Amino acid sequence: MKQLRVFVLSAFALGFASAALAQPYPAKPIKIVIPFPPGNTMDIMTRLIGPKMTERMGQQIIAENRPGASGMLGLEFVARAAPDGYTLAAGQGGNLTVLPHTSKNITYDPLKDFAPIAVSTTNYLGIVANPEVPFKSVAEMIAYAKANPGKLTVATNGEGGFPHLAFEHLRLMGGFTFTHIPYKGSAAIATDVIGGQVQAAIDGITGLTPHVRSGRLRLLAITNRTRVPLWPDTPAAAETVRGYESGGWFGYVAPAGTPRAIILKLNEEVNRAMKLPDVSDKLVTAGLIVVAESPEYFGEVIRGDYAKYGKLVRDIGFQPQ
Repeated sequence: MKQLRVFVLSAFALGFASAALAQPYPAKPIKIVIPFPPGNTMDIMTRLIGPKMTERMGQQIIAENRPGASGMLGLEFVARAAPDGYTLAAGQGGNLTVLPHTSKNITYDPLKDFAPIAVSTTNYLGIVANPEVPFKSVAEMIAYAKANPGKLTVATNGEGGFPHLAFEHLRLMGGFTFTHIPYKGSAAIATDVIGGQVQAAIDGITGLTPHVRSGRLRLLAITNRTRVPLWPDTPAAAETVRGYESGGWFGYVAPAGTPRAIILKLNEEVNRAMKLPDVSDKLVTAGLIVVAESPEYFGEVIRGDYAKYGKLVRDIGFQPQ
């Protein structure tokens, strides 16, 4: 009798566990870790799509900022989280494919520690100059740099960052030299280029837009492969340096080992939310290009850029900081 009771209780426990495991996903709130401070592009994007996903999935999408170390701390936290679909990360090209090559303190492997969910948007950088400098286009800037070796000064948001490597890539392909002036933030970059302390800069187009619209900065080119609707009269740098492109991207990842069914569900919901007009219109106005592709596509993007920037770092002789 005692053995029968134990058997019945065990069977009940197993049945209860199986039922719990069989609960449809999601069965509780989902946390999306944003590895940057509030107001960052990923923060804005996640808080735009979060409520849309909540409506459809029936569970709250919680955006949690975990800034630090250029986005590495938040990604490290998610890499170590349970692979159950309830802790995700908002990532971008910088902290997933550039920092692993430029930082000695990286604690995660972007190719092994994460499962790609969806690349949400792509973006491009703007190459701007003070209106008084003696060049008004990328072609003229390169000619100036070649005629005056080392005299072209260009500001970026720091040594080894994505904008820095993007301009180094242009330098290699264009065959010119420049003097790099690193800054800690976009606001200081714009201030000093406008003030004439630095001739030119390369930075995210969103932060540059107000200064370009006001005429305080001249937009020489964008780093997208082609011209974009938001800046129809601004050439792509590739029109001068054939084959050049240095676009960024933003997307969502989960810890490696997250079940494929969950990844596909999240991919569907992220893509759907991103394409809603009241979301996509705001993002496009901010200089982003909305993407709706598969997890496999995102995985190819990560692997491709990881290889691309690894080679670039080696080519320019950059030493990890």
